[in-house]
Parts: sequence; structure tokens; C-alpha cells
Amino acid sequence: MGCVGPKSAIEVRDSQTFLDLTVQQIEYLNEVSGADVPLILMNSFNTDEDTSKIVQKYNTHNVSICTFNQSRWPRFKTDSNLPLARTPENRPGFWYPPGHGDLYEAFANSGLLDQLIEDGKEWVFVSNVDNLGATVDPAILQHMADTGAEFVMEVTDKTKADIKGGTIIDYDGQVRLLEIAQVPKAHVDDFKRVKKFKIFNTNNLWISLKAIKRLVEKHDLELDLIVNHKTTDDGTAVIQLETAVGAAIKHFSNSHGVNVPRSRFLPVKSTSDLFLVTSDLYLLENGQLRMNPKRTFQTVPIVKLGDHFKKVNDYLARFKTPPQILELDHLTVTGDVCFSADVTLEGTVIIVANHGAHIDIPRGAVLNDKVVSGDL
Repeated sequence: MGCVGPKSAIEVRDSQTFLDLTVQQIEYLNEVSGADVPLILMNSFNTDEDTSKIVQKYNTHNVSICTFNQSRWPRFKTDSNLPLARTPENRPGFWYPPGHGDLYEAFANSGLLDQLIEDGKEWVFVSNVDNLGATVDPAILQHMADTGAEFVMEVTDKTKADIKGGTIIDYDGQVRLLEIAQVPKAHVDDFKRVKKFKIFNTNNLWISLKAIKRLVEKHDLELDLIVNHKTTDDGTAVIQLETAVGAAIKHFSNSHGVNVPRSRFLPVKSTSDLFLVTSDLYLLENGQLRMNPKRTFQTVPIVKLGDHFKKVNDYLARFKTPPQILELDHLTVTGDVCFSADVTLEGTVIIVANHGAHIDIPRGAVLNDKVVSGDL
């Protein structure tokens, strides 16, 4: 999305950022429960300094905020398998954060894990900051307490939009997380079949703190390595070895998945996702988004925005105000297109600006089952 700095600082709703909404959720939770639930942010070496500055504005809020850094691993040249970095110096492009699977070791190394256990905390809820549906659910927390599970993964029903999402499998009688990067090319199509793998991992995880401490101290948290092939800015082909936080499910006692409503999975990975969460499709209450009851069908429309909308700044420049989409089923926009204020989109809308052409959707326009193309 062309982000510079922490993604948590992107404005997503009513001039509020991901982090603003998360703080509101935890603050409301503490107010209604009388608890003292802290918010903990895992940063990379790329975002730590900026995040430290940002969180200062929450000093007067009813929530304790802590941060810690994940590890820094060297990239390897594809042709030689030698590291790009020859010194510990943090040169741009030479190092990378090794995925969210590093959470366990980094969390323990920071000292925060021991501190939380000492304070009487028992469980940690882990989620991606860009998942606006990931809120603390007391029902799942109660389920953990009742079952004695050390690890619970929230899964939800897979749709055609989620064909690449990791899924839970039974591997030799053991619960495992299978990611698409681990699937041989010959079986990728099978992995993507919704009828074959019906659920996927939301990356909302509930984990016992004492279990994390036990496994880290015994060095029992061996996570499957995911090999990612990348290209640096200067064109060098490199390899990144990463791990996934959910892959640890196999190491915890009585670990299992819980099928949750789709409303608990509202990630913003692209500007098409951003388009949805900023619209009238959702209402905002105490930092939490919920589907607008005025929408006839409680399903999310399919939205595909083209390359002209790919970067956040370009996207924001093309919408005077977010369109009204309560009755929208499908939207595809490609080419040089701009939307004026108070536009309403309904049914299936396809807008295509030809190469070298430009389309302006005028103020107050209502597009219902329309195909717009050419140069307007």
C-alpha cells in the first residue's frame, strides 16, 4: 500500500488510525470490566522509533501500552546463499524482520513475558493491528479457561477471497498450521479449493503465558521455516527465512481452532480493504466496527481497485468522500478514475478508464448495475 513507517498510524476511519481504534477498544474493555488489560505492540527495527513517538499521545488514556522489538535477520543472496550483511550495521535492504513467528522468543527476551506472569496475567490475545475485527471476546476467553487449552486459534469459513489463507490440518495425529508457502506447486490448486479446505486462520490467537515461558525456556518452539524469495531495490535476488506465529499450535497442549463469525476478520491489506472499512458499510462503536444493520445482506461486497489506487496516497486523492455502498455487491475500477462527493454505488458497478483517458464520477451520482467506460 506504499506505507512509510508503522502501518498502525494509517488513518482508516473518521481521521482515526488503526492504533487509535485499538486503544479505544482496550480502554472500553477496562472501563466496563474494571480490569487492567495492557496493550502490547511488537515492532520491527523499522518501526520502533516512530511507534515510540506515536504512543506518547495515549498517556492520559485508561490503558497501559508497552512495546518490544522483534529480531533482525540477514537476507541471503539467492545465487550464493551468503548473507548480504557482512557487519552488524543496519544498512537498508540487508536485514529484515523474520515474520510474526518471532513473537515468542522476542516477547520472552524483552522481559515483558516474565513481568506479565508476575503481575498475575494468564493469557495473551494476539492479533494483527490491521485486523479491525480482532477484539477481546470474553466468550473465547471463558472457553480457554473451561477447556484448559494452552492455545486457541480463531478460524473462519473460507471464501474465494481467502484461497491463500493458511488452514489447520491433521498431520500424523497432530494439529498443524499449513501455509500456502509450504505447499508444493503441484498441490497449490488443491490447497486453494474452498470445498477441500473450508476454514482458514484469522491470526487471532489466544495463548497461555506460562505455556509460552515453558516452551521458550526448553527450546521446544521449533517452527517450520517459510522460504520467501524477494528482490532488493537494486535488483539483487535474495532469500528471507520467516516463521508464522500460528505454526506454534503444534507445540501447545490441548490446542485447537474455534470457528468464529466473519465479523472477527476485517483485515486491511490493500486499498480495496480500506475502501470497505471507511464506508457506510460499517458503524464504529468504542473502537469496534460492526456491519451496518441497514445493509440488506450481511455479506461484504467484492471490491477490486486497479493500480491507480494501489498506494494509500493515490487512493485518498481519488475520493472526495467515501461513496455510499450499502447496496453494493461488486465494484471493479481500473484506470484513471476519480470520485466526487456523495456518490452512491449499488448492485454491480464496473468503471474502466481507457489507457490515456480519464473518468470523473460527478457529485451526487448514483450508479446502479452500471458499466462506465471510455473518457468522461
